[in-house]
Amino acid sequence: MSLLSARRFAAAFSLAVLFSAAAHAGDVTFQIKNSHPNAMRLELYSQDRDYVWPGNGKDFYLDDGETKELPISCNEGESICYGAWVDGDEATYWGVGPGNKEKCEDCCYTCSGGETEEIDLEE
Repeated sequence: MSLLSARRFAAAFSLAVLFSAAAHAGDVTFQIKNSHPNAMRLELYSQDRDYVWPGNGKDFYLDDGETKELPISCNEGESICYGAWVDGDEATYWGVGPGNKEKCEDCCYTCSGGETEEIDLEE
């Protein structure tokens, strides 16, 4: 294979991978209820890549008693875990906590479209 043919093959392969990744995009909506007496902050963490929602140093804010729907775009089949904590108190947390640093049971969901059941975060 000539150098030119190898470059064309590499370019075509790269485009195929790019289009394939775009074809596997999905969406899921997390339904989160804050049943704690204090406001809380929340992030969603991919377990399959280095990605956080909402990202860019921001987080989702839920007032006490508030329920929010958090629609995100994710990769089909990707595992996503929530991490929530009391605003101003990172030691009180749910799921994987702030920064995706903790272990959890039943706090991860697979990106496959639709919505999660209501996730009720309480004391």
